[in-house]
Amino acid sequence: MTDKTTLSSLPLAGPAQALGAAAKGVFKSLAGLNLPATQLAQIQADYLKSAAEVWNQSLQRLRGDDAARPAPLADRRFGSTDWASNPAAAYTAQMYLLNARSLLQLAESVEADAKTKARIRFAVQQWVDMASPSNFLALNPDALKKALETQGESITTGMQHLLQDLQKGHVSQTDESVFEVGRNVATSEGAVVFENELFQLIEYKPLTAKVHERPMLFVPPCINKYYILDLQPENSVIRYTVEQGHRTFVVSWANPDDSLRTKTWDDYIEQGPIAAIRAVQAITGQDSINTLGFCVGGTILSTALAVLAARGEQPAHSVTLLTTLLDFENTGILDIFIDEASVKLRDITIGAEAPGGPGMLKGKELATTFSFLRPNDLVWNYVVGNYLKGESPPPFDLLYWNGDSTNLPGPMYCWYLRHTYLTNELKQPGRLTVCGEKVDLGAIEAPFFVYGSREDHIVPWAAAYASMPLISGKKTFVLGASGHIAGVINPPAKGKRSYWTNGKLPAQADDWFKGAAEHPGSWWPTWSEWLKPHGGKLVNAPKAPGSAKFKAIEPAPGRYVKVKV
Repeated sequence: MTDKTTLSSLPLAGPAQALGAAAKGVFKSLAGLNLPATQLAQIQADYLKSAAEVWNQSLQRLRGDDAARPAPLADRRFGSTDWASNPAAAYTAQMYLLNARSLLQLAESVEADAKTKARIRFAVQQWVDMASPSNFLALNPDALKKALETQGESITTGMQHLLQDLQKGHVSQTDESVFEVGRNVATSEGAVVFENELFQLIEYKPLTAKVHERPMLFVPPCINKYYILDLQPENSVIRYTVEQGHRTFVVSWANPDDSLRTKTWDDYIEQGPIAAIRAVQAITGQDSINTLGFCVGGTILSTALAVLAARGEQPAHSVTLLTTLLDFENTGILDIFIDEASVKLRDITIGAEAPGGPGMLKGKELATTFSFLRPNDLVWNYVVGNYLKGESPPPFDLLYWNGDSTNLPGPMYCWYLRHTYLTNELKQPGRLTVCGEKVDLGAIEAPFFVYGSREDHIVPWAAAYASMPLISGKKTFVLGASGHIAGVINPPAKGKRSYWTNGKLPAQADDWFKGAAEHPGSWWPTWSEWLKPHGGKLVNAPKAPGSAKFKAIEPAPGRYVKVKV
């Protein structure tokens, strides 16, 4: 069963069905799906029963029976009293939810391999979310009520928002006019002390009279701007690290333009973290440094340390990995996008094999892909608010960062896609050659602190835990609550969420969790206590950034982070 056959065979759970299509309309296209007859019959019977109940309830309401009025629906899209009090709207919402539930049951029932089944689920979910009656002005009583109350002004404002977003090329998730990099996000004081064409190295001003002798180097993901680690002073991982007495350096990746479109994975390793490590060593006079990698930044950092290990160098005194994949066996929802055909298509369009030469993976394409992993929260919610209701989204620093996307050179991206997500070769000792060296992650001798987020849909926490067998040194694993970003950016002062620890490291992630202890609040202090002895003795904080050879180039956050796609 091909993807094309699967998608064309799925009935659409759109407003037309929600307005009263019979069961025949919902199930008429099932012939092409490989569905067990027993399950299909049960789903169809349940559907008919539920549809009849909704219909009868609606008829009772039309006859004036107030007792038949449905309670507000649990789904927040239809939770207002306007949906419940309007018979047509209530019927529309109930039928939509019934159709959506039935379609997802059908997707779950398809007999296919795991990847095909996941793709069907994803495709059906996308259609279901897109076709919600709340996304259409004529079917959304909340939006219609606001249009009447404002005498149409909300519709006019919504159209203005739509035109503005069309010009920007993305749906606005926050009031972007409120934020400016260097003014009210990415404000930690520091200076750029080194730069090449791929990154700037920022050294941050100490906030303590004494600092640990061993410096700390952060390698953030190159698919986003580094300032997710420095949003506001109260939720800045960078500021928190500096406050703990660590002399802190951060890689600020360039936002590539066409002049960098030929850059490869090897270039990003050699000219990225390896160059940064050399600069930090030279500036501080310390051969051994502490390191941290976040998301793909952790993959890049680990690869660089393995390359250096193959050259007989062990510059990392410790390694911290935050929501990082080293073993790509379980990549969660992202796996549905990866197969030989899709990777090959990238190779011949933007990769080294492209007939017209290498191209770029545009940042807006990446941002759109990640948004549609959670479409109701990150797409349709804003379509309804921004366009149908004419509302401006509230200012939110994290969502501003989320919309500040970055490009990637085609050859670099294609190599990464093929050798990690597709073939999972990074975990195999000696299988890959990077920068002329055979890569063996087990050759890194430093102790590791590995963090995963329990609800992470980009790096499933069990996949983060799968890094543990690949590491040869002493290792610690900590699990935080929430998702890929919110789990990491969880400052202690907020007193939010919780985290889990377990001194034992069984082979299976589930077994680790069964024996783990839950602690309230942020995991940051636990990491800080782990990092403290790796920092070495305390010495006087430097009076100025850089050194005689590496003079300050410009104040933080630097030029590179301000470049837009």
